[in-house]
Amino acid sequence: MARVRGQVDETKTEAILDAASVLFSEQGGGVSMEAIAKRAGVSRQTLYNRFPSKLEIGRALASRRSDAINAPLRAGGDPQTVLTTLAALLLDKICGDDGKASMRGVALMSPHAPEVALAIYEAGPRESLRRLSEWLAEQNRTGALALPDPDAAAEMFAGMVLGHGHLRGVLGVPHPPFDRDARAAETARRFIRAFAP
Repeated sequence: MARVRGQVDETKTEAILDAASVLFSEQGGGVSMEAIAKRAGVSRQTLYNRFPSKLEIGRALASRRSDAINAPLRAGGDPQTVLTTLAALLLDKICGDDGKASMRGVALMSPHAPEVALAIYEAGPRESLRRLSEWLAEQNRTGALALPDPDAAAEMFAGMVLGHGHLRGVLGVPHPPFDRDARAAETARRFIRAFAP
């Protein structure tokens, strides 16, 4: 089926983001827009039409990851189920090979392109914390949990889930073996116990 004039081909957008993710993790912020276009199999014009700069690509990558991680918050359910699923996704996305490579890429990029690193943080981790904080505030309003400071609780939950996962990822140090599902469930259980009404 032919595309309607002016319609954006989302497969090209995804190809650009996938290519940029790989190249950022390999080369940091020094990668050129031309290299991203070539790896994605699109013209430079197509790339620039969708993403005028690396800053916009970084923001889109972080937003895409944040949306995937925070899906359980939109799905609904009891706090134990939601937080367990969220914890498992965090562990997958941050402690998995892709997450570790992404964090190293941002770390490599930050001294040379601090504005891109900040955009990635704002659209990704900070946005994820904001969404979790909103969800926790709603749990507080309904009486499911007792959270005097949802912002602090959101950071606490992320820290409980990841432990040194971020640091290992940035440094490229292997994670010790762990049972992802057991860790996710235990973290959610302990968090809920700490903030039980």
